[in-house]
Amino acid sequence: MKALTVSLPILSSILGTSSIHDNAGVLKYVNPKIGSYGVTPNGNGGMIPSVSPPFGMTRWTPQTRENFISQCPYNDLDRYIHGFQATHQPAIWMGESGQVVLSPGLGEVKPLFAQRAHAFDKQNEVSTPYVYEVEMDAQAVPAGFNLTESIYSPVPGGAQPVPSIVSAGANGRTRRDVSAGPSIMPRQHHSEGSRRTPVNGTIKAALTATAHVGILQLRFPSSLETTSEPYVFIQATRQNWTGEIQINSEAREISGYNPQRQDYALGPNRAPNFRGFFVSQFSEPFASYGTALNGTLHDGSIRETGAPLGAYARFSKNVSQVEIRTGVSFVSVDQARRNLGLEAPNCITFEDIVEQLKGAWLEKMSRVKIEGVNQTDAAHDALIIFYTGLFHALQYPSDFSEPLSVDGDMKVFYCGYTDSIHQANDSYYQSWSIWDTFRAEHSLLTLFAPERVNSLIRSLIGIFEWSGRLPMWANIIETNIMIGTHVDAVIANALERGFKTFDISAAWAGVRKNAFEPPINDTQLLYYDREPYTPDEARAGLTKYMLRGYVPNDQWAESGSRALDYCFDDYAASVVAKHAGDNATSTVLRKRSKNYHNIYNAATTFMEAKNANGTWAGSEQGWTEGDDWMYTFNVMHDPWGLAYVMGGPQKLKEKLDEYFSGGHNDQSNEPSHHAPYLYAAVGYPASTQNLT
Repeated sequence: MKALTVSLPILSSILGTSSIHDNAGVLKYVNPKIGSYGVTPNGNGGMIPSVSPPFGMTRWTPQTRENFISQCPYNDLDRYIHGFQATHQPAIWMGESGQVVLSPGLGEVKPLFAQRAHAFDKQNEVSTPYVYEVEMDAQAVPAGFNLTESIYSPVPGGAQPVPSIVSAGANGRTRRDVSAGPSIMPRQHHSEGSRRTPVNGTIKAALTATAHVGILQLRFPSSLETTSEPYVFIQATRQNWTGEIQINSEAREISGYNPQRQDYALGPNRAPNFRGFFVSQFSEPFASYGTALNGTLHDGSIRETGAPLGAYARFSKNVSQVEIRTGVSFVSVDQARRNLGLEAPNCITFEDIVEQLKGAWLEKMSRVKIEGVNQTDAAHDALIIFYTGLFHALQYPSDFSEPLSVDGDMKVFYCGYTDSIHQANDSYYQSWSIWDTFRAEHSLLTLFAPERVNSLIRSLIGIFEWSGRLPMWANIIETNIMIGTHVDAVIANALERGFKTFDISAAWAGVRKNAFEPPINDTQLLYYDREPYTPDEARAGLTKYMLRGYVPNDQWAESGSRALDYCFDDYAASVVAKHAGDNATSTVLRKRSKNYHNIYNAATTFMEAKNANGTWAGSEQGWTEGDDWMYTFNVMHDPWGLAYVMGGPQKLKEKLDEYFSGGHNDQSNEPSHHAPYLYAAVGYPASTQNLT
């Protein structure tokens, strides 16, 4: 096997700091922009060129779009930068929370997104895990009108009306309080406008970060190049979200908060006191300043509330370089200021922080050494693919705890479930995308972040104690996104790998409740995807699943996928029960995990949802992000049992052959991830190895 010879570009700093990219090690293989392409949401990987430590609370990114559910703040198709954003959007299909945006410019302050577009060329952009750099036109122009939240956000509050296929399968049954609205994300468009020769020169920007602080270094055109004053505008809130902003010119500081939480209509909790607080401190004195409300500037104003809201600081014409350090917090403005002082004090330089961030990523990603990779072209470079994927995987879950001292032993955090502030000598994790991550992510973390695993499980237990349920998809609070209680597998995975520094009995109490206690109003609600203002969904349809061994399609949405996922969850729950010493319940759950037999249609050789009266619902009914081909193989916990119901391992192999040769596999989405390995699981490893 030939060793890979990779021809990678030698990165040079846009700001001219020659050493900033030295000693990057395996980080030279990371391309944070992979996954940031695509015209439609489904064609986009949902990634951004962010800078943040592993598991950081806040990620900093260039803003080319206003993000919302189904749109990220950056897309590599775009050619205008509208600012630099502190984002807490954990995934493209989830909402933003408490963001703040910094937007530099020259001359007249431009507060609105579509007014403050700065053109840039892709060759003048450098993205790494430890610093983002760009050179862009100093002159702002109008662009990006079709990329704003207020125009295109398809699911206000995260909610959507009942999908037509769900309504049809449930005989037209819907909730009475669901109003009509768009359920399909409109097609995204390339930013408008054409590239222009810079009129007033360029702004060079470099962005790095700690877990709670973003550091933005700006180099403006010199006074010989322009007669305009440089400025920095800070956007606190967007349309319809009332925030607050305040200026302290003597301290060279702008602070405020943003209460926006785009998933506000999802799940049982509202978190009314949630705020994203920020404190920005500037290296240079203000020549003038003011606030902006709804696009109107108020020179000299030092405080404002409303929406959309921001503030600005202008600088003397002879100022060519400004550094802004922005502390972010979910606790308070004072805590944001504390985060800034603890993580990025003035005695530490921009370059020092870059090196710290570089070191944090190298500590994780240098734990594996790869040799003997086949030669290939740059677009299929195995090292770039591997290390970029690892970089993305180590960003979540997010550590929402904030430091109270330099040693970091005691932490403080906002808890959306109690809508209050807590202190603990432990981290608190959020952004639990468990349907997306239980198959592989949490096993990966036991290898690359074992020091965090017990703390992660303690956070899950804490959520159960505060809310009464373990999370499904938590984004500040529970959102009820996706199906199943796959948190059972996250806990079982940790226990099986020897992580036990948490209350196993408490963990089992949460898992047991998932397995045996249906959600509130289980028989009254469809619990379809993004059904608004519902109780904790947990295992919707569990009422009938416990009686019949399947979830009736005419009574619950996504019933076929639910039935199969609940079988897997039962198996995982049986593992937790055994570790908790409840062997009797473990045996019951292990037996119940065989319920997939109940929806295997031997006549068609496919899994198929059933109605309450036992009739088949039809091959198109009851699936979550997949179809009957994908879900026929969704028996990850018992591949030999699946082979048995199909007539033996050879029959399963033949079905898999047909599945792959017929183009039914979709390796880009979760229900297909395990399918290639089913060959190996039932004795045909060569078939797994030969898949391309």
